[in-house]
Amino acid sequence: MNTPTTALPVVVIGAGPIGLAAAAHLVERGLEPLVLEAGTSAGSAVREWSHVRLFSTWAEVVDPAAEKLLAPTGWVRPDGSTYPTGGDWAQRYLQPLADVLGDRVRFGARVTGVSRLGRDRVVDADRERQPFTVHLARADGTEERITASAVIDASGTWATPGPLGGDGLPALGERTAADRISYRVPDLRDDAVRARYAGRRTAVVGSGASAFTALAQLADLATDAPGTHAVWILRRGISGSTFGGGEADQLPARGALGLAAKAAVDEGHADAVTGFRTDAIERDADGRLVLVAEDGRRLEPVDEAIVLTGFRPDLTFLTELRLALDERLQAPVELAPLIDPNVHSCGTVYPHGVGELSHPEKDVHLVGMKSYGRAPTFLAMTGYEQVRSIAAALAGDHEAAARVELTLPETGVCGGAGLFDEPEAAQADGDGGGCCATPSTVRIGVGAPAASGGC
Repeated sequence: MNTPTTALPVVVIGAGPIGLAAAAHLVERGLEPLVLEAGTSAGSAVREWSHVRLFSTWAEVVDPAAEKLLAPTGWVRPDGSTYPTGGDWAQRYLQPLADVLGDRVRFGARVTGVSRLGRDRVVDADRERQPFTVHLARADGTEERITASAVIDASGTWATPGPLGGDGLPALGERTAADRISYRVPDLRDDAVRARYAGRRTAVVGSGASAFTALAQLADLATDAPGTHAVWILRRGISGSTFGGGEADQLPARGALGLAAKAAVDEGHADAVTGFRTDAIERDADGRLVLVAEDGRRLEPVDEAIVLTGFRPDLTFLTELRLALDERLQAPVELAPLIDPNVHSCGTVYPHGVGELSHPEKDVHLVGMKSYGRAPTFLAMTGYEQVRSIAAALAGDHEAAARVELTLPETGVCGGAGLFDEPEAAQADGDGGGCCATPSTVRIGVGAPAASGGC
């Protein structure tokens, strides 16, 4: 390899919000990015939840370097106090940004492997002097190899949702019940999707903002389609923090989202089943789904299941790189203690950059949702700070790379998206319970018995 590594592009994997922001910061630093996107347009994953509203405002989801790159085109950021949907974000910001980057973004290019040129992960000799080699498959099935000076993996986790099974693996029967299971928040504006859930009993599995969104949307559907009912399945108990930060949340739409989910339960549109870790899915005589817990409990049959148990990173194309990943979260080892969901919500995650995102393999970084591994606490502005720091480090500006240029909102929980432009939040009740609550089916709200237990 005779080409100097410095003359090669920085390959960015993924043309989502963080990948495109990385490209903008690299351009600002005088470095040449090459963004490889498996989909056919910018924000391909975001477009798959285009119907869902973010709980962050426009002011919080536009990267500063990207905005500078867009400004000469006449682009003007939408009202910073309003909340975009995923579709708004993709169409009004991500696609224009990709258009400005032009040939620096390649669509229909799926990365299948990353290594050092002529070195598998075992070989030490002269390793850091070799450029990276990035293998990709084009949309037409042909293959290509690209050399790069550095690699920034912003491919996200959207393609690898968590399963229904309580042990992290698919429940017995989960694969064969795939025709009745969705791993995404349904788009009830679509008539066919609406008909799938209208007048039916649906299990919603998960405890994050995506589950809140699904519960609230099914509650809205119930007002138009009698018989629509949700069974909310939680692997733990109900506690005062189950519904997030409420009015105390500095991201108001995120707080309102939890309160909307609580209202769905309070108003009788959903029941909550706590301490239920699914072991198997069976079908009754009518073909409906029966969820069976590890302790043998069986729920009443449901027509559909919406499984929203988080996401996990796809590391299969990075196996020839020397990565230092936390054994639990599959996040960089220096970052993992800062984002551990057993300890932190997004209000207590410190802004971080290249120092926490570096690996034994020099100049390779996992950023955005992928950097968080299995942790659900990611915010877009956290990712923008990550790539600002990394771009500075790759350009040799180590002082700027070490500097913190972000203040995060406090309180609440993260992950998923919001529902409202102007949420009308009501104070959440602090129902009893906790991590050790006795498994039971409970009705939450005024007059309902508090769940017992506690730690």
